[in-house]
Parts: sequence; C-alpha cells; structure tokens
Amino acid sequence: MPSLLERRPKLIALIAGFLSATGFEPLKLWPVTLACFALLILLIESALDRKSAFTRGWLFGVGHFTLGLNWIAHAFTYQDAMPHWFGYGAVVLLSLYLAVYPALATLSAWWLTRRLPLRTNTQLPFLLFFAACWIASEYLRAVVFTGFAWSPLGVIWLPTGIAIASTIIGTYGLGALAILASGALVLALRRRIGPAAAITIPLLALALWGQFAQAPPTPAGAPRIRVVQPNIGQDEKYSAELEQAHFRTLAALSGTPRPAPRLIFWPEAAIPAYLDMEPAWRDRLAALLGPGDLLLTGANKVYYKPVDKGGYSENVLAGANNSVWIVTPDARLPARYDKAHLVPYGEYLPMRSILQPLGLSRLVPGDADFWPGPGPQSLNLPAALGRPEMKMGVQICYEIIFSGQVVDKANRPAFLFNPSNDAWFGSWGPVQHLAQARLRAMEEGMPIIRSTPTGISAIIDAKGHVLRALGPHHAGFLDSTLPSSLPPTIFARLGNGAPTLFMLLLIGLAIAMRRGKS
Repeated sequence: MPSLLERRPKLIALIAGFLSATGFEPLKLWPVTLACFALLILLIESALDRKSAFTRGWLFGVGHFTLGLNWIAHAFTYQDAMPHWFGYGAVVLLSLYLAVYPALATLSAWWLTRRLPLRTNTQLPFLLFFAACWIASEYLRAVVFTGFAWSPLGVIWLPTGIAIASTIIGTYGLGALAILASGALVLALRRRIGPAAAITIPLLALALWGQFAQAPPTPAGAPRIRVVQPNIGQDEKYSAELEQAHFRTLAALSGTPRPAPRLIFWPEAAIPAYLDMEPAWRDRLAALLGPGDLLLTGANKVYYKPVDKGGYSENVLAGANNSVWIVTPDARLPARYDKAHLVPYGEYLPMRSILQPLGLSRLVPGDADFWPGPGPQSLNLPAALGRPEMKMGVQICYEIIFSGQVVDKANRPAFLFNPSNDAWFGSWGPVQHLAQARLRAMEEGMPIIRSTPTGISAIIDAKGHVLRALGPHHAGFLDSTLPSSLPPTIFARLGNGAPTLFMLLLIGLAIAMRRGKS
C-alpha cells in the first residue's frame, strides 16, 4: 500500500513547509524545522521528474513563508489608502514569489543527482548537492529584484551555538548546515549510521564551540552609551499634535548632561525635523547634550525641485533620504548616513506610474519616495574629553538583514548602529529582526547597537550575545559601555565569497563521491 508521502506529496510538502517556520523566532522550535526539511528531502528523492521536484519545493516554500512572514499583514493596519484585509493577501502573494527560491534549490539538487548518476538518491552526494544549492538559492533571494533576505534558514541555529560557524561561512553557509543536519536525520532513519555520524559529529563540535565562545572584555575607559526607546507607536508617530509630547519623551529618556561624555542613540526617523534646514531643531537637540556628548538620531533629509506654476516657480518635494545624523553639543552636523537598501512599498512604490492608479500606495505615510544612499559607510565620531575619535557604521532598519553587505571593509568601523522602526512589524517581526542583527554581529565580529521606537532595542556584543535589551511596548533606556569589537573574522574578510567557497566544496565532494563508495 502506498505511503502517505506517495499518495499526498503536494499536501505533505505544503504542511511541512508551514510547520518549518516554527523553528524561527518567536517559537524557536528548531528541531521541528530540521524534521520538516528531512521530509522535504524524502519528497525530492522520490520525485519522478523535474516538474515534481520543483513543485514540491515550491509548495514547501509557500507554506514556510506564509507563516514566517505573517507579520507583514500587520503593516496594512496603518494604511487607510488600502483595505486592511489586503495584508493577508499580500503575505500569500509574496510567499508565492519567494517560494520560487527553495523550489530552484530542490530542482537543482534533483537534476544534479541524475545528471551525475549515483547508486541511490539517499547517499551523501545528494545531500551535499542540496546543501550547495540551498546556499545559491538564499543568496539569489537576497539580491534579485533588490532582494528580500528575511529569515534565512541558518538563523534557526542561534539557540544552539552552531551559529558560531557564521564567522567562517556566513549566514548562507549556516543554511547549508541545516540541510545537512536534516539529511543526517534521514540517514539515521535508514540505519546509515556512518554517514549520519559524519555530519552530526562536526555539528556537535560547532555547538560546543559556540556555547563557550566569549566576546572580548570591554576595556577601561570605553565610551558610555545610552540607547533610547520612547515607545511611540506607528499609529501616533506622524501625529503633528503629539510632536511636542514625543520630543519631551525622547528628551527625558536621554537623561541630563553628565561630566563623562556619552553616545546617545535615538531610533530611526525619531524626529520630524529637517536638521540641515532647521537651526531651531538643532539647538533643541544640542541643549540635551553635555560636553563631549554626541546624539545619533534618525531624521529625514529632503530635496526640493522648482516647478513652473504658470508665471512663477514653486519648490515642491522631489524626494528624500532616510538618514542618521550626528549632532554635537554646539549644534553642528558633522556627518550623515543615508539608507541605501530601501524597503519596496514601505519607502518607495515600485512601478509607481502603474501601481498608484490601481489604488496601491506605500505602507508608510509620505508625499514622495525615498532615494537610496551610496551604501555602507563609516562615519567619524569626533573625539571629546578623553574619548578618541572613532568610526561608526550605520545600517538603518531593514538593511541589517543583508549578510555581507553591512560594513565598509576598506574603512572598518568600531561598531554598527542599527536604528529601526519595528512598530509596524507586529509581534513576530521585531524578534526575527533582532535575530538577524545578532547574526550580523557574529559574522563581522562587531558589536551592534539597536534603538527602536517600540522595541526590541538592544546592545549586542561581537559574538552575537544580547547583553541588554528593552522588550516590546514600553519606554525606557539602556545605559552601558560600548562593547569591544574583534579582529575581522574570516567571513568579514571574504564576505559572501566564504559561503560561495563552501558551496563549491560541497559540490566538489559530491562529485568526488560519484567514483567511490558513499
């Protein structure tokens, strides 16, 4: 009698994909994810043709992304230009597209296995091909059509310690390790203990290494920092009536000036000011700072263009940058970072001339689209009162999810500042966002400071540990010293060349096994 896998392979693929998303934040049921991917491996092994191999991987992806990205529907509750219920349809539509990438991985692994005939599909070479193809598919997902790299498979390893391997092979390499771990389950079920142990023992060693890995101690005299979380929700963020109240909240949480200099971090778009155009706003901010303090705050930079109004010219808003500004106690603005990796439909509307007449609009209020900045940069923080000049990298909100694209390697900073606005991310989005920021800290060997309006704000050390955090939906601040950075990791030196080399190694091993016993 045919098994359920044989009778209902498409349904099993969809359900397994849906359950696989429970291994991510906030549920963290990572063994379930590995078991679901083991089911996927069985489904691909039994596929009779390319169409089946692709379809089963695609249905798995549809289920996976539909649950894992459910938080996106929450964003539509803040947009009255479109019906709120459309958010659930948007999640499904996005999942239908994103599922193409795991489908490409399953199809490629199936094809390579048959292109290079092996004794059985359950041998190690098939698993090596699948792991290698998974690296390629996740990288493509991160770059095609500006990319959407949210929740890569490797993030499930954070609770286990195995995530420490990201310092060598990066996040996409971690995803390959998850595929191999799931393959080990399949091998163990088939009593192929030797090959299963060949995968499991190195993973256990990585877990042990990760559990005991410690960040360097913070040296005496490290800069003092304060991270502010004002708990200003998305429904009131853009209220003109509440502008003064919001500023008073930010000012109170920033504390009174102290003799020792501080770095004060405010969230993305914390203030509704155009700082380079409004000296009164610069003075208000400078009044909060003591000698040697610096304020790092999100605020937009806007651009105007003249438009002929029939006999006279009028300046109208042309575009804007989502920016982070450095503000000094004497009201200067020594440097600014402009967000480079913008959120489609959040910060700009793709194909505006087509979509806007159909009733679609951006999910975040605004009269003009944002323009991208030049990419990762290191900003110089001026020296003050014994604090030496230092360099700060910035990645605003969504940018932090892109592995290998967050640091200016030619001008390496001492830390990364990740201001964000997760207030429209529901309950699942903020914890998933924080997990991905932790992976960036590990990959780069660099501390990350996160300030958000409603949580989760955090101080993350160079090994990805959350030293201090403010949970969702309450106002507060974090006082600490700035954690130390590590020397550049292997991944920090090679970038995504590291997982590419790992992918080639996996393919090479699979081909080599063709000629021997596996």
